[in-house]
Amino acid sequence: MGRTEEAHYRERAQRKKALVDRRIARATIDRGVLVVNTGNGKGKSSSGFGMLARSLGHGFNCGVVQFIKGSFTTGEDLFFRRFGEAFADRLEYHVMGEGFTWETQDRERDVAAAMAAWDVAARMLADPAFDFVLLDELNIALNKDYVPLEAVLAAVAARPERQHVVITGRGAPEALVDAADTVTEMRLVKHAFKAGIKAQHGIEL
Repeated sequence: MGRTEEAHYRERAQRKKALVDRRIARATIDRGVLVVNTGNGKGKSSSGFGMLARSLGHGFNCGVVQFIKGSFTTGEDLFFRRFGEAFADRLEYHVMGEGFTWETQDRERDVAAAMAAWDVAARMLADPAFDFVLLDELNIALNKDYVPLEAVLAAVAARPERQHVVITGRGAPEALVDAADTVTEMRLVKHAFKAGIKAQHGIEL
């Protein structure tokens, strides 16, 4: 890089730093946030569990409720529940789904499982002892009318001020998106399954 190019690079970096510094200075609100991960692409739950790991790393008290997964073991279940003795006193973890709806083929059973999971989730959302709550694939339960949307919106609105909540799953209702502080929509570009590659441990499971 020549001296002129180096000078231009430094000037652009300085302008960028000044812009970022101004944005940081304006961000003065300090409270818990509601994060929604949705869309058809891969990574919604993975992102939520990444934030769970961060929160545990910061010493937070955390809660997890999985609304759909339950008929098969996932890597996050193995890690956080079975290998997490070091933070067992700071993590309450519930796998309460009956599996994918096309496997159960029983709406009444699916609704009962989702409502039982919601009872646990609602308790966590009302408890100031929880700093971070992950409601994995709740969006699917909402999208299929297994859990009343009004109850979820009321619970997240009334939660303790500093509690962070992450809700995952495709098909997030518009009202939940509107209520959230941060929303990410995962877009599917390619997926190995469509090429005939079965779900892999460490990637999908």
